[in-house]
Amino acid sequence: MNVVLLGAPGSGKGTQAKPLSERYKVPHISTGDIFRQEIAKKSELGLQVQDYVSSGRLVPDELVLTIVTQRLTQPDCTKGFLLDGFPRTVAQAEGLGDYLRAANRPLEKVLYLKLDQQEVVRRLSSRRQCPKCAKVYNLLTQPPQQTGVCDVDAAALIHREDDRAETIEKRLRVYDDLTEPLISYYRGLELLETVSADRPVAEVFVAMVVALDKMPRP
Repeated sequence: MNVVLLGAPGSGKGTQAKPLSERYKVPHISTGDIFRQEIAKKSELGLQVQDYVSSGRLVPDELVLTIVTQRLTQPDCTKGFLLDGFPRTVAQAEGLGDYLRAANRPLEKVLYLKLDQQEVVRRLSSRRQCPKCAKVYNLLTQPPQQTGVCDVDAAALIHREDDRAETIEKRLRVYDDLTEPLISYYRGLELLETVSADRPVAEVFVAMVVALDKMPRP
């Protein structure tokens, strides 16, 4: 099962990816996680990524594609994958498609979590994260058991710079400019399935399962 998850920041891709990964026994692959792992390992690719990230530049398509396709060669991906955060541009999507076709494992579905921009801002500005274990909470939909404290390790939660109101608008502009065209691209390939994300987490999950269960199985 080779699937891409699309959606604006705050649409719930990461929230839904974990239970979907468990249900279908395929890995949830987040480009952000891969970047952090490569940087931590101080690999050649990681050092290149760090150079771009630390200077506030976008990581080039070619480098991102190299890192992602390298991850897709790992044994846990033999039965499929859930890609989250990639592709972000049409060029990346074309590169991914070329790689998967050459490997005889074509992309099967693109799930687009659609969410109104006003709701995106409301959700993002309500997110908090544990600085120790990186667990993410949402004060509106998934609050911690104790206000301001992580359920896992009792660390004080932080409000990430990315999730502050003044930076959210910039993130959404970047998303609109780079990622929105992917919706048209994948719709043209008849791979796109739109799921309304403006409802409770459990309902969104059920809708995604229904969409994925419709896919032909070998």
